[in-house]
Amino acid sequence: MLALRRVHVDYLKPMLWIAALMGFVEGLTEFLPISSTGHLILAGSLLGFTGEKIKVFEIAIQTGAILAIVLLYWKKLRDVTVSLPGSRVSRRFVLNVGIGFLPAAVLGVLFSKAIKAHLFNPVVVATTFILGGIIILWMESRKSVSVRLQTVDDMTPLDSLKVGLLQCFALIPGTSRSGSTIIGGMLMGLSRQAATEFSFFLAIPTLIGAGVYSLYKARALLSMSDMPMFLTGFLFAFFSAWLCVRWLLKYVSTHDFKPFAWYRMGFGVVVLVTAWTGWVHWVD
Repeated sequence: MLALRRVHVDYLKPMLWIAALMGFVEGLTEFLPISSTGHLILAGSLLGFTGEKIKVFEIAIQTGAILAIVLLYWKKLRDVTVSLPGSRVSRRFVLNVGIGFLPAAVLGVLFSKAIKAHLFNPVVVATTFILGGIIILWMESRKSVSVRLQTVDDMTPLDSLKVGLLQCFALIPGTSRSGSTIIGGMLMGLSRQAATEFSFFLAIPTLIGAGVYSLYKARALLSMSDMPMFLTGFLFAFFSAWLCVRWLLKYVSTHDFKPFAWYRMGFGVVVLVTAWTGWVHWVD
């Protein structure tokens, strides 16, 4: 009995280190326009951290990153909740987030199984990294985009629906949910700050919903012995996301997203070249 316990503990230790690293990567990349899911797929491939249970882990730990958003925007969320019955602005805010959430939620439920089966692989991620980088560079090079909405509270339900439809592209790993909503929002006339903040708020129901749904669908795969791994990933995702979001809010006030575009394209090319040459064995 003691020998079996020791084997289990020895096995668990490296798993927790990997879970911590994956959680750190999730939180660091979730709200940047570089795709957290894509980075987790690539990191998991390099570390041999793959399989159906790991796909669930990668989605579930996103809720740790969302906790960072809830804490950083606690006053805004609290004020909206308290004033909801009597404030038209608060009711419109909640309606806008709900409308933006629905398209990806519906498509995610309908096609999540097919997406995980066919698109969760390094080559797809690398390709979408490159395409996404090109789109960001194109967007940032445009000089004629006029800003018509300065804050999230200025948005209409139609604006929210458009951003929500753009978020659907993020169902393809490597596209980036943040990239789709922020860049898409800017194309529709949102200020850089408003697009970034709405992307944050939209992430709350989107990622919590995806995490809960994924855990429910995979409940037969999971057991209490998986709890330490999931909890470790959750905590590291929270801490790294909390630091990253605070930095990003300062960054967008004075910078554009071109560096992220070049990073995406460079990283994507490296993955494709190493895959085609066989220098790195990327595991699906």
